[in-house]
Amino acid sequence: MVHAFIMVKTGAGSSEDVQGQIADLDGITDAHVVAGEYDVIVEATGDEVYDVLSTASKKISAMEGVTDTKTYVSLSA
Repeated sequence: MVHAFIMVKTGAGSSEDVQGQIADLDGITDAHVVAGEYDVIVEATGDEVYDVLSTASKKISAMEGVTDTKTYVSLSA
């Protein structure tokens, strides 16, 4: 099992909408609107690294309102 954190930047005023859409995706265990450099922090899991990266690049990055993402794969068990 792969565990990762996806940091998401959104356009002005769209953080809550984006967070709600992300929370409904398969493989997402948690999503929070936060203050700081990023607007939404997402916890994701998958069977393989590819699963998590696919969710970030094909699903989250393609959402209306998302301007940038960074994915950090957890190295701890």
